[in-house]
Amino acid sequence: MGKFNEVRVGWSRRFVTYFCAWLVFSGMAAAQDRITGKPFATRSEVIARRAMAATSQPLATQVALDIMRGGGNAIDAAIAANAALGLMEPTGCGMGGDLFAIVWIQAERKLYGLNASGRSPKGLNYDDLKKILDEQRLSKIPPLGPLPISVPGCVDGWFELHQRFGKLPMHQILQPTIDYARDGFPVSELIAYYWGASRRLGQYPGFQETFMPDGRAPRKGEIFRNSRLAKTLERIAAGGRDEFYRGGIAREIDQFMRAHGGFLRYDDLADHRSEWVEPVAIDYRGYRVWELPPNGQGIAALQMLGMLRDYDFSKIPFGSAEHIHLFVEAKKLAFEDRAHFYADPAFNRIPTLQLISDQYLQQRRMLIDPQRAADRYDVGNPAIEDGDTIYLTVADSERNMVSLIQSNYRGFGSGWCPADLGFCLQDRGEMFDMSPGRFNTYAPGKRPFHTIIPAFVTKDDQPFLSFGVMGGATQPQGHVQIVMNIVDFGMNIQEAGDAPRILHNGSSEPTGERMTDGGSVSLESGFSPAVIERLKELGHKIGRDRGNFGGYQGIRYDPVHDVYYGASESRKDGQAAGY
Repeated sequence: MGKFNEVRVGWSRRFVTYFCAWLVFSGMAAAQDRITGKPFATRSEVIARRAMAATSQPLATQVALDIMRGGGNAIDAAIAANAALGLMEPTGCGMGGDLFAIVWIQAERKLYGLNASGRSPKGLNYDDLKKILDEQRLSKIPPLGPLPISVPGCVDGWFELHQRFGKLPMHQILQPTIDYARDGFPVSELIAYYWGASRRLGQYPGFQETFMPDGRAPRKGEIFRNSRLAKTLERIAAGGRDEFYRGGIAREIDQFMRAHGGFLRYDDLADHRSEWVEPVAIDYRGYRVWELPPNGQGIAALQMLGMLRDYDFSKIPFGSAEHIHLFVEAKKLAFEDRAHFYADPAFNRIPTLQLISDQYLQQRRMLIDPQRAADRYDVGNPAIEDGDTIYLTVADSERNMVSLIQSNYRGFGSGWCPADLGFCLQDRGEMFDMSPGRFNTYAPGKRPFHTIIPAFVTKDDQPFLSFGVMGGATQPQGHVQIVMNIVDFGMNIQEAGDAPRILHNGSSEPTGERMTDGGSVSLESGFSPAVIERLKELGHKIGRDRGNFGGYQGIRYDPVHDVYYGASESRKDGQAAGY
């Protein structure tokens, strides 16, 4: 079969898949509408009394519940589920990637934030990297190969969470994934699709042996085993985080990188450390919405909400042209600041609190023209007081809750799978800017700008919602839409995730690109043709992106009935379940 025919058949299959899903969604939505008057939910919320888990793979959800039934808490269960997803959904996460988490500890009535992202190789300086890129006729760091590889922070993140809050021993937490890795598990549908789309990575060292042992990706329902990963997890369970960062695994990664012309070294791993950070929040109509500060993009969601809260959405219907227009313009403004200011705070003075201050956001909101889409916005001046994956959430019987996101960045990551360790190294370094003198400009030992962000909402100083939305620049846009759907439009947490999404593309980026044409707006099925025509009249270009609307999981705590509500949206293979 020729390459063109392969592409044509692939898109034909995708069309059939999306069309069938639309038919099912439409039928389910119609039934839901007849019962509740709300058309968006593909199913009811899951309700449980003692514990809840929501992940993008049902077997990982069951692993989390089993850990809690066995005496573990939400932190133990989140680590176990993340390990399972690294095996079962390697198209989005794994030990070669980074991790961020927000943890609610009920006994302290407090939120904790963890930034477990890695840094660039210390031995590769800016000038040498620029020379390599020039020789390859590249202006940016590529997504594959050795250049975008940064230190994987995931395993250290597990142990930081475990040391501070965990209950069960780590070997018990990792054992379910070790068993699945050795005995095998059936690959689920959407993961199988993305796995099959990654066959070009077979050219990179270690990838085919690890993820395509039969010369191809596993298909839906086929049993996949990863004995290499099982052995690596056993070593970590026995030797702790130091086995990965200072022991045999670190030395094997170093040897692999040297043998294949990579730049990551033993010392980069040995010097790695995660960072406990204070979550930051804004008030949105009586709810406190919490995100982590940069180098992630979480505060973009807070900036957007801070601009949108001045509009009366009780009089602006969901899905109306006015709703979409105001949302998109707020996103454009927030993303200008994201492109300029969001970076590693160890290398820059990031004006985080100023960026989410009422005064600054009011100034930014005043730039929105309610009758016209802007082609461009200038970056703001937030110093007014001074002159992108898998997501999971878990809640336990003690009312602790974990919001955790973990990623390789682009799918499997760099494509490089070290030695016989069973995982792929991330390509997060692609997110550095190669223009000199900017906040996110590449430097050795620096954390790149990060897209992955967990979120949390409190109300009246109690936990309300632990949630996240996967998918690069979709994430802050998705966070805002989830909050608005619940707070402004009265949806429950399942409806809020299933409702059709708005996605704006083409904003200025931390990697150097600048928006000059207003970008484009992509809309999922469910928005009316009349609304789309009105958006065009306002100056919006309507795009055709049909596959990057993210993936959402959420758990809501109801203090009145003392129960959890769980949700996992229909765009992924996932499951929310409890007991």
